[in-house]
Amino acid sequence: MTRVILFHKPFGVLSQFTDKGTEGSPRPTLSGFIDAPGFYPAGRLDKDSEGLMLLTDDGWLQARITDPIHKMPKTYLVQVEGTPDASALKQLQRGVILKDGPTKPAEIAQIDIPDPLWPRVPPVRFRKTVPDAWLRITIREGRNRQVRRMTAHVGLPCLRLIRVQIGQWRLNDLAPGTWRYARSDGL
Repeated sequence: MTRVILFHKPFGVLSQFTDKGTEGSPRPTLSGFIDAPGFYPAGRLDKDSEGLMLLTDDGWLQARITDPIHKMPKTYLVQVEGTPDASALKQLQRGVILKDGPTKPAEIAQIDIPDPLWPRVPPVRFRKTVPDAWLRITIREGRNRQVRRMTAHVGLPCLRLIRVQIGQWRLNDLAPGTWRYARSDGL
């Protein structure tokens, strides 16, 4: 039977079980939070991002979740520096051209501050003279730091990025650093 773990990855944690980096001290990894043998991440979430990660013990499901051919939607709540205008939102919706090629169209909506929103450690920088805004962005591909690069491309640098959904699986009220088993059916 295929098993799936939903994990709320905190900011600063690597989305792997070991740290092969060359930095002086080891960085936090999944092994500090998940003690379930035989599970492997189905995709990545960069160290500076937080939110939903999926892990599974089934190679077929892992490939189905991560392979862009299946176009599994991934939804993010993104705090950006600046105030989005209609032109920036339209560019993101149509797709933008990054150094590694054009992105597929994205679903974009400007939203209110998410509730509940847990504090991030360290906190997001705050500048009195520069406004910020929140966006809900859904993409169907997963390039390295793609959402960050997309928002920067339209003049809206990313301050905080939280993945809240992958396909059918949602973060919901899972607290940072915690995990639970989830159903794997319904793909």
